[in-house]
Amino acid sequence: MIRYILRRFLLAVPTLLLVALAVFALVRMIPGDPAQVMLGEGADAAAIAALRGELGLDEPLPVQFVAWLGNVAAGDLGTSIVTSQPVGALILSRFALTATVVLTSVAFATLIAVALGLLAAWRRNRRLDWTISGAASLVLAVPSFWLGLILLLVFGVELHWLPVVGYVSVGEGGLAALVFLVLPIVTLTISETGVLTRMMRSSAIDVLGYDYVTHARAKGLSEGVVLRRHVFPNAFAPTLTLVGLTLGHLLGGVAVIETVFTLPGLGRLMVNAVLSRDYPVIQGCLLFTAVIYVLVNLTVDLLYPLFDPRVTAE
Repeated sequence: MIRYILRRFLLAVPTLLLVALAVFALVRMIPGDPAQVMLGEGADAAAIAALRGELGLDEPLPVQFVAWLGNVAAGDLGTSIVTSQPVGALILSRFALTATVVLTSVAFATLIAVALGLLAAWRRNRRLDWTISGAASLVLAVPSFWLGLILLLVFGVELHWLPVVGYVSVGEGGLAALVFLVLPIVTLTISETGVLTRMMRSSAIDVLGYDYVTHARAKGLSEGVVLRRHVFPNAFAPTLTLVGLTLGHLLGGVAVIETVFTLPGLGRLMVNAVLSRDYPVIQGCLLFTAVIYVLVNLTVDLLYPLFDPRVTAE
């Protein structure tokens, strides 16, 4: 197992290098000059040139890339051009909130999707299956930002049950501050339940056709026991893969949801960095996202044997 983990990490190194190169190149394609943005439109050419030299932006691109990559290898993601704060500290402070919202939402969405997917597969081509499949398709068709705005309008503006804008951390407001996370978590849970439900239903339908399920029913086991002991463990593996991809995508920064609900998470940090042409923050956020994807995929691979005995780390 240890050899497998080490091998996966070694295979991830070329991927991360390519991602680093792509991130560096794409960031440089963003229109606008960071020095011009910082000094304002009325700044003269001499001041802009001096600031570019101070920031190292006047060096050739290969020199800038090698310098940045060397600093990253040493654990230094650079310093924000706008706030002068270490990029690593900025990312970690914002990622804590993003991780809380995303992990909670995906956990709820997975539990709901597994239950609904199993029920839909068990009652295939019946009214319950049509209802669940229709609801899942409807959720897939609704953009998450639109759903968030509707929830804000209903529960915040009309009913006044939950706050509309702003955020207070648990450290500042105690448990009462959790109300600021209710709507973002509910929005993401609903948005991600649709695709997970469809995947679980499809996998469960395949498993229900296997001989060992027929044998379990012939032994007199109840449908609940058959679904819980025989169908779920064998049907969950493909859904687990999708859960991993969803986690990697959302942990990289749910920019739209964080913008709608004014949450100071990783997504908003990246959006603000793009608007201010803060190259170190953009590069750090994108590279951090790539690392998250690698770690989440590795975790999913290690969990696979728990649900599918045919798959082993060896």
